[in-house]
Amino acid sequence: MKPLAKVPFLDQGISVKETGRDPDTDIYTKFMMSHSCYDAMPTSSKLVIFDTTLQVKKAFFALVANGVRAAPLWDNKLQCFVGMLTITDFINILHRYYRSPMVQIYELEEHKIETWREVYLQYSLQSLISITPDSSLFDAIYSLLKNKIHRLPVIDPESGNVLHILTHKRILKFLHIFGSMIPKPRFLQKCIRDVEIGTFKHIATVQETATVYEALSIFVERRVSALPVVNKDGKVVALYSRFDVINLAAQKNYNNLNMTMQEALRGRACCIEGVIKCYPHETLETIIDRIAKAEVQWVHVHPVCAQHVGGNVYCEKVCRHTDVQCDS
Repeated sequence: MKPLAKVPFLDQGISVKETGRDPDTDIYTKFMMSHSCYDAMPTSSKLVIFDTTLQVKKAFFALVANGVRAAPLWDNKLQCFVGMLTITDFINILHRYYRSPMVQIYELEEHKIETWREVYLQYSLQSLISITPDSSLFDAIYSLLKNKIHRLPVIDPESGNVLHILTHKRILKFLHIFGSMIPKPRFLQKCIRDVEIGTFKHIATVQETATVYEALSIFVERRVSALPVVNKDGKVVALYSRFDVINLAAQKNYNNLNMTMQEALRGRACCIEGVIKCYPHETLETIIDRIAKAEVQWVHVHPVCAQHVGGNVYCEKVCRHTDVQCDS
């Protein structure tokens, strides 16, 4: 992490009276207004860029090989970045085109990225959402939340180069490291069950006897990051995340989505993102600390009733609660 530029913390021309909110609530908002996206960028990081003429299958293999979850897309004809390729695209392609283990997914094997984008974006005029390195972290979080995206490319306006992919997780890490520079808001001491930042009702789950395709359907329909895998008694036996799905590409198992969740869990790679737990009585400060140190996108809320489904707390929800009041 680069050293922080010495930016005045409260010199933003926005008073508590103007925002009309509790002064405690404004502490993190003003902190984010005082620091730029450049401040939150790591000293070095891996960035993979794909040309839109690359085959979809090769692109996903490249994501796996480089250990990244998303890549900006360059259109050579337009001479600009036009979008992002993410694990969500892989899930959507498998869900849309899978038929059976006996039928090859032609669209995955042969299509180019530009072909997939034409199909997927045919009813959408959405262009690439990005931000400049000089923009404030407040603007970055606002853009992430408003556009319901998880990755925001930081693009140099002069060169047009992508410098970094900003995420909720990265911003929360920045806040965790440098938050000691500012007073701690009192709401950090509230229990997570009281601040309403998690998902505790109507939790999306998948049976261990269900197929991987059924799990993909839930990912698409419910737009969740992870699924608790439950047995016939309703007890959680494992968690299956979107990142686990990319292992289907690594192991070339994407042509057999009829396998059960039990089989998929047994066959997934050894080095997977661990499941980090928290408890309803723990404070928001504790949860932020745990998420930042483990560098994960979400934590599983362990229920009072042991092993049954409790809930999930996501970086996005934490950012929304601590950093930005989007309706302000």
